[in-house]
Amino acid sequence: MRIRRAEQGDAPDVAELLLRARRAAVPAIPPLVHDDDGVRTWVATRLVPAGEVWVADDGGCILAVLALEDGWVEQLYVEATRTGEGIGTALLEHAKQQRPAGLELWTFQSNTGARRFYERHGFEAVAFTDGVNEEGAPDVRYRWPTVGA
Repeated sequence: MRIRRAEQGDAPDVAELLLRARRAAVPAIPPLVHDDDGVRTWVATRLVPAGEVWVADDGGCILAVLALEDGWVEQLYVEATRTGEGIGTALLEHAKQQRPAGLELWTFQSNTGARRFYERHGFEAVAFTDGVNEEGAPDVRYRWPTVGA
């Protein structure tokens, strides 16, 4: 497996991975509020061309995606059938190398698996909301490194 920058030609595979991963995570996270074609269009026209998107690639098969914007992890999804193999950890460590001054991210409060994952990797919960997001679901903001670390 190698981590590489996503190319425009990866957009369809990135979109399908996002859709599969989001569906597999329900009910720990709310369902998507956008339809599949809307997600595909957003990935192809906004996320990949305008963002800093990294993929975990195993022989041409995209196993995970990481999107960074400034000091934020905007997206981090691993193929649902490949969780627990260290792929998400590899991408998160890559993000830390890209942003050694620090990172922040949001995740849903109900996503206990993701919360444990980020906390294991040194992120600290710094804010909670009652759902100021598209899904209207309570979320939590994480920061790395933690203050005083």
